[in-house]
Amino acid sequence: MTDYPLEPDRRAMDEMGRRALALIADFVDGLPDAPAAKVHDIGPRLPEYLLPPGEGPGNLGDLFDRFGEAAAVAVETAGPRYMAYVGGGGLFTSALAEMVSRAFNRYTTLSSFAPALVALEESVLRWLCRQFGLPETAGGVTTTGGSLATLVAVVAARHDRLGDDFAGGTLYVTAHTHRCVAKAARLAGLPPAAVRTVPTTPDLRMDPEAAAEMISRDRARGLRPFLLVASAGTTSTGAVDPIWELAQLAQSERLWHHVDAAYGGFFQLTERGRARFDGIEHADSVVLDPHKGLFLPHGTGILLVRSPAAVRAAHAVDGAYLQDLDGDRPLPDYAELGPELTRDYRGLRIWLPLHLHGVSTFRHALDEKLDLAAWAYRELSADPALELPWEPDLSIVPFRLRGDDSADEDNQRLLERIHATKRLYLSSTRIDGRQLLRLCIISHRTHRPDVEDAVAIIRAAVASGVPAA
Repeated sequence: MTDYPLEPDRRAMDEMGRRALALIADFVDGLPDAPAAKVHDIGPRLPEYLLPPGEGPGNLGDLFDRFGEAAAVAVETAGPRYMAYVGGGGLFTSALAEMVSRAFNRYTTLSSFAPALVALEESVLRWLCRQFGLPETAGGVTTTGGSLATLVAVVAARHDRLGDDFAGGTLYVTAHTHRCVAKAARLAGLPPAAVRTVPTTPDLRMDPEAAAEMISRDRARGLRPFLLVASAGTTSTGAVDPIWELAQLAQSERLWHHVDAAYGGFFQLTERGRARFDGIEHADSVVLDPHKGLFLPHGTGILLVRSPAAVRAAHAVDGAYLQDLDGDRPLPDYAELGPELTRDYRGLRIWLPLHLHGVSTFRHALDEKLDLAAWAYRELSADPALELPWEPDLSIVPFRLRGDDSADEDNQRLLERIHATKRLYLSSTRIDGRQLLRLCIISHRTHRPDVEDAVAIIRAAVASGVPAA
């Protein structure tokens, strides 16, 4: 070590890096055999976890051991049998990129500080704009996730369509739209009543005719409709709204058309996904979560926008202390495309895996998830004790015990029996007042044997709860 403890020498850095990489490799290598969940009451050890740092230096090995023990008390969201909420598993090569990026610690919120790195990030954003059929003038920004990206889109839509006086502004969702939209509306200064819930068709898609009628009635009441939100894969069931029809409605009503593709958007890389998202190229904004469909570590979202100028107009502010910066820049300042004035460099965690593995590798992985969901749907549909109301649009398979007399308590107990195996972790949702279980297949580590095992576990749990004749 040097005389400056915060600046380890090369030998110390090599040793620290070796220990860190060994910890990561051991973890990833053990995922196939790890329990799907190992959550228990940490009460007896809570004081230990809450200990403040000491005045003197600690031992790196001991600290890593403590972290490893703490990290083990969790739902194994990185594992192949996590099929509950939408999460991508955490790609190792993206984590490696993140470690490198954090060590370089470049400031990229203003492009003039690290223009070449901003260009790398821009290359991914512009490539995605092309993948979604947006015009050459479209752009985007990388965020911490879909929630922040949605907030940016809602603020931009509000400012673009209503101006600074947005009293009476209304936006349109369904009961199945992700809660981040309502949260973004609240943070954008809109009251809860401004979020209007449009009825859905029996297959849980937004009804365009009902949306048109609601917008017309709201205008007649003196309200100011400004935003229509379509889902390219809802969280509960994976249903895809009729994006084309809603795009036409938004255009005719002069509304900002936003597509929440946080879960499903990257299926656009596949032929089936592109067909299901027909019309998305007309969107004013699209939210994507690479930490879902590109399998990256948590904390990576993307907003694509047809008009970066509209986003900039809603978010850009100036400061006299920035007068030394070059004002004529070919690359965007991300500080003008969202609320963050300081951000980590998020480009490398996306850019490196795409270039290292190639786009076709991700396309094949996403096609695999669609195939696995379709297979699971067929297999579970063959069980006479189960009801599967909707064929999956993407990679979520909802199911419940069959029969009108099947109580929510029975389905909850079924979920508990599944979780008791420690080999599979699912989640549940509520549709039209009825509880359903969800099988969500999205991790890059989930393959055919894992889904076969999941189906076998579900069948066994169903059978164990059926009374003997």
